[in-house]
Amino acid sequence: MTILIKQAKIVDPSSSFNGRTADIFIENGVIQKINSSLNEKADQVIKEDNLHVSPGWVDPFAHFADPGFENKETIETGAKAAIAGGFTDVFLIPNTNPAVHDKSMVEYIVQKAKSQSLNIFPIGAITKNTDGRELAEMYDMKMSGAKAFSDGINSVQTAGIFLKALQYVKAFNGIIIQVPDDKSINPQGLMNEGIISTQLGMPGKPSIAEELIVERDIKLALYADSKIHFTGISTGCSLEQIKNAKENNGQISCSVTPYHLFFCDEELVQYDTNLKVNPPLRNTTDRDAIRKGISDGSIDCIATHHLPHEKDCKILEFENARNGMIGLETAYAVIRTAMPEITQETWVNLLSVNTRKIFQLPSAQIVEGNNATITLFNPDVKWTVTEKNIFSKSKNSPFLGRELTGKALGTLYGDSLNILS
Repeated sequence: MTILIKQAKIVDPSSSFNGRTADIFIENGVIQKINSSLNEKADQVIKEDNLHVSPGWVDPFAHFADPGFENKETIETGAKAAIAGGFTDVFLIPNTNPAVHDKSMVEYIVQKAKSQSLNIFPIGAITKNTDGRELAEMYDMKMSGAKAFSDGINSVQTAGIFLKALQYVKAFNGIIIQVPDDKSINPQGLMNEGIISTQLGMPGKPSIAEELIVERDIKLALYADSKIHFTGISTGCSLEQIKNAKENNGQISCSVTPYHLFFCDEELVQYDTNLKVNPPLRNTTDRDAIRKGISDGSIDCIATHHLPHEKDCKILEFENARNGMIGLETAYAVIRTAMPEITQETWVNLLSVNTRKIFQLPSAQIVEGNNATITLFNPDVKWTVTEKNIFSKSKNSPFLGRELTGKALGTLYGDSLNILS
């Protein structure tokens, strides 16, 4: 199969073609030619206004809820949502039923993902059943295809267990992903502790619950001389601790969600349960701090924290609603709208280049001779999010009805071309 992409601006800081507008000819999934103008005959020709291309985007933290919670999402619907959001690679958290805590469950995900038009990587659980008590067989899972290890939405609470996990994965150069959250600190908290929670009369979750785990885990990672990735960072203090630690250790990295860049706790005055997330939306000072982390390079990548829920889990009292929102389809548009001053090269680094380095994925550099793993997008188009735009099985998005700027147009994964209509 041959594909010709016409007059696309290449956004790839790792490529010598970065910033050039060119034609790209792909044959049998391999980039054969890149030039200002090509006349090769192709089975499919892609030509769009303001077309941009970049190395395929990677989401290192998403939930496809399969097996066990297929009423929320499946591998198939999650894959469609990811492609609609421009992602060619997605890491799946292990909070399924049964949990992805042994090689048979990793193999289940790997086999089921083979029929999809993107890379799907299982994240193996750190502990059995992701309950934080006993280490899972991480080496077996690594050999079966797990790309990283995490208890997903369940932050590992016990320092001794977490240290053993860091030491264990070091033997095979593995990486641990942690959502920092000390659950012993006001576990009844429904939102960020602050002025807004007081005004709304809701119990708050203080930022120190996140910051203590960040501080602890940095020290444990340094002691073990092992790799750790913090995801869902939401406070300025957490980011400052990570930034300082990274100056002396290249094995520490972090990601933020699009919604933490976009929203703050003031949005909760309408009690929108789609905004109930963990870590919670913080105040404007913290939001501004992580936005600054995007600008100064303290933040390494973007993670959607795509957590689908059916309506019954969201259309009820705020205190009873489940944490999480979907985010794959809107990720790029949300970050682009939240911070329009940031260059496309920076976003591509955060969505693809850096993530691939951290998690040791193959390069998706847009150069001749490389395999085609490409995201096609328009950074300037304005669109309104509707349920028709959402391919996820769940629709729990606070962005429904909002106008956003920037949109994925499709993906190219090998010779599998996925263009959105």
